[in-house]
Amino acid sequence: MDYLGNHMLAEFHECDSDVLNNSGKLEQIMTEAAKLAGATVVSTHFHSYSPTGQSGVVVIQESHFAIHTWPEYNYAAVDLFTCSAKMDFEKAYDYLIDTLGAGKHSFSIVPRGYIKTAMAGTNEEME
Repeated sequence: MDYLGNHMLAEFHECDSDVLNNSGKLEQIMTEAAKLAGATVVSTHFHSYSPTGQSGVVVIQESHFAIHTWPEYNYAAVDLFTCSAKMDFEKAYDYLIDTLGAGKHSFSIVPRGYIKTAMAGTNEEME
């Protein structure tokens, strides 16, 4: 099977709540994570919620890196999506563990955009 991209869904628990509630710091962290993974950063947008929490996206030429935080629970959800086979999710993930101060963390990678190759035949349903 061939896919258009891969989507890493990462969970970070027991994080530093001060980092999770600092929009400028999170923008720096997520931009650096994208660069470490081998991405080309196009733009960023981060938003602060009241009384706490942040959401942000780093738009990359290869797709996006996004974060959503709940400082009151010391938790962050991170999505790393790319259409590039050269992207190194592990470098970004390890960097995020360190910079978010995560005591517990996990991830899964979901292939996205199933496509058929020229040799695969026609009209088969996805399995």
